[in-house]
Amino acid sequence: MNYRFSGHESFPFRYTWLPKAIRGLKENPFLFSNEDGDEAMVSLGIGKNMVRSMRFWVQATGMAASGDDGSLKPSALGKILFKDAGLDPFLEDIQTLWVLHWNIATQKEEPLFAWRFLLNDWQESEFAEQGVLRAFEREAQRLARKLSSVTLKQHFEVFLHTYIPTRGKKAEILEDNLDCPLTELELITIVGERDLGGHRREVVYAFRREEKPAITTELFSWALNDFWEKMHPNEKTLPVAVVATGVGSPGQIFKIPEADVMARLADIESVTNGAFSYQESSALPQMHRERQIDAFALLDAAFKRRFAHV
Repeated sequence: MNYRFSGHESFPFRYTWLPKAIRGLKENPFLFSNEDGDEAMVSLGIGKNMVRSMRFWVQATGMAASGDDGSLKPSALGKILFKDAGLDPFLEDIQTLWVLHWNIATQKEEPLFAWRFLLNDWQESEFAEQGVLRAFEREAQRLARKLSSVTLKQHFEVFLHTYIPTRGKKAEILEDNLDCPLTELELITIVGERDLGGHRREVVYAFRREEKPAITTELFSWALNDFWEKMHPNEKTLPVAVVATGVGSPGQIFKIPEADVMARLADIESVTNGAFSYQESSALPQMHRERQIDAFALLDAAFKRRFAHV
């Protein structure tokens, strides 16, 4: 698999980047085509490295896709979310943030290494920089990738600061906000510090493995459908354990406890109008997929349901 370790220019994406990029690409699909980024720099009001980073993230989040002619056009999902009358044109709903997190973490073509490895393969309950970088180095060697320690460190830091704020408290959503919007998910928490010797210490982190009410059953169903299409397209049934803990699964990517996954699956038949059904069994509980499903209809229902409770 051709993992990506760079391209983000060491920047997580910022609050205004994706909506601004989608609006810009709607007007000019070649906005990011110039290697020097001159047109995008003028149009978007950001520097050259940030232009490259914005292009990277608008693709990594699945909000836009490149064409054979060098253009970059908003994807169907990007337009549904960020067009003027879209579901969330100003990136204000936390469900949009979970969608973006999902898309970054489940890319099939050139997946981002840190997301794939730490969300799926990291087995310890906690993690810190030194241990993660050693694991990155081992895995890079196994993949026969010659990567410098600087590249691996920068890649880990981008992953970390996608979810951990750089400021002491949440800042207002302004143009100069340095934090990534995915910090609002609180997916990663600081749990302590570790002594490295020689008066050196490092921060210890952990994934927040808790129930996440902001992920509605409709949104969970959308993710399950996407997981099924990407990872098991020819299967009509899946063990619940695969949905809860399999590589790239909703339970794994969202860090939802297995009991909460099963509670959501109990309601999934009514939410999907019978497209998905849950077969309870003490031996091997399973999910069944009866037919193809309209993924965008699920997203639309998810946002309407959330707004109905605001």
